Amino acid sequence: MEKSNRYVELFRYLQDPHLVASFQRICGVHGTFSGTVGSSKEADRTHSHNNGACHHHITGENESENLAVIGAGEGEKVQMAAGGVYKRITGSKKHREESESAPQNGAVASAATAGGETVAKGGNGCSLGGTGSDVSGAIEPGERVVNEDMGPLGSSTVKPLRKNSLTGDAGQEFLIENRFLYYMFTFGTELGNELFYIIFFSFIMWNVDAVVSRRLIVVWVWVMYLGQCTKDVIGWSRPASPPVVKVEMFYNSEYSMPSTHAMSGTAIPFSLFFLTYGRWEYPFSLGFSLALCWCLLVCVSRIYMGMHSVLDVIVGFLYSVLILLFFLPALDMIDSFNLTCRYAPLIIISLHLGLGLFSFTLDTWSTSRGDTAQILGTGAGVALASHVNHLLGLMPDPTPDQLPFTMPALGVGLVGVALLRHFLGVLVLVATRALMKSITIPLACRVSGVPCTDVRKARQHMEVELPYRYIVYGTMGFNVLFLVPLLFSCLQLS
Repeated sequence: MEKSNRYVELFRYLQDPHLVASFQRICGVHGTFSGTVGSSKEADRTHSHNNGACHHHITGENESENLAVIGAGEGEKVQMAAGGVYKRITGSKKHREESESAPQNGAVASAATAGGETVAKGGNGCSLGGTGSDVSGAIEPGERVVNEDMGPLGSSTVKPLRKNSLTGDAGQEFLIENRFLYYMFTFGTELGNELFYIIFFSFIMWNVDAVVSRRLIVVWVWVMYLGQCTKDVIGWSRPASPPVVKVEMFYNSEYSMPSTHAMSGTAIPFSLFFLTYGRWEYPFSLGFSLALCWCLLVCVSRIYMGMHSVLDVIVGFLYSVLILLFFLPALDMIDSFNLTCRYAPLIIISLHLGLGLFSFTLDTWSTSRGDTAQILGTGAGVALASHVNHLLGLMPDPTPDQLPFTMPALGVGLVGVALLRHFLGVLVLVATRALMKSITIPLACRVSGVPCTDVRKARQHMEVELPYRYIVYGTMGFNVLFLVPLLFSCLQLS
């Protein structure tokens, strides 16, 4: 019994937002939260947060019970999960798709001051209303929430990275003392974003090793899909702000457990090491060290950004390792199936589309649903292109006697051709994305009967979001491995 209690205590400690806030202060990040929270004990106050977003205060005798369901719309309820985290249970499908009156999956409620009530604005722009009592789970009685000295000499005021992609919330300014750590962890968190995936996977595909790239994409698709679905099933909130400073706002509307950045930051570098060691000549210690540094940088950056608790990151790392233990030994079989099976195209399209339909039934609309469809579409497109290339005899895999590869001597000509290939290839992908997006969104709206006047609202419907993302990024994935290499061949840039 004592042992289980210790695990529960450790669990709650690793989930505590104050641990994240302490790490941020060590790294020189300070919030500019305004207002003061008093210590009156006559009326207890708590706030429910949905992915770090706070809601209006409710006064009355049963306020502690009412707060458990703040922000839950019709057909929804909120229950307390382990570690003091609120989990939202969603009701009917109609409500999930059409409700706009209640904050959706982390939307920030508006701030208000009434009746002499003191309102403190959190680091992600949310309001903490009350009557002078403590904020349960975030601030102790008598603790000040204001940073009046605006930090030590030499500190800089910075806005959060990008607006919230769902609510448009820009967040609140914060102070940084260590600019090196700020830029380093900003780079680390970008290693898990869409722009990096487009640049990295395509560069490996066109300039290094197409076989490694297409197998790496298989791992990435499954790791990210399982991670995103697990987030929506568990439904845990982002770390509360305050005390956490939201250095990044873009993914603040998504759920928190596990960290998919930590999952991809573990899966990609270690899979790359697994797939290239022995195929390319380089020291084991060098490859493993680079993979470990990559992983640590991405994982720690999510805590620095205030997007995840320490527990989210640890679980994301271990979850990714578990998936790799299953998928890495099966990569040869999966790749061989995609290349040679007669019915591979039909199975690939059906499987990825079916997985997308499943993920879209898990929760109300959020950026995680669109990202999931985007990931599945990319994986399907690359797998189809692999099959077509094999049938046409394009981009044949190297024979065993050609291995291992050696790193070529870097020269102006080699670097210039590689950059030219990558520039032309990215242009094709950008043009493909713009063209397919302009076609698929109006078409999906017309077929499903959804008004197309507001694209943001239209994409909150599964009938629009799923086909749009799946088709657009499926086409891009296909072009990465088929159309662009064919273009290079015609231009004699292969």
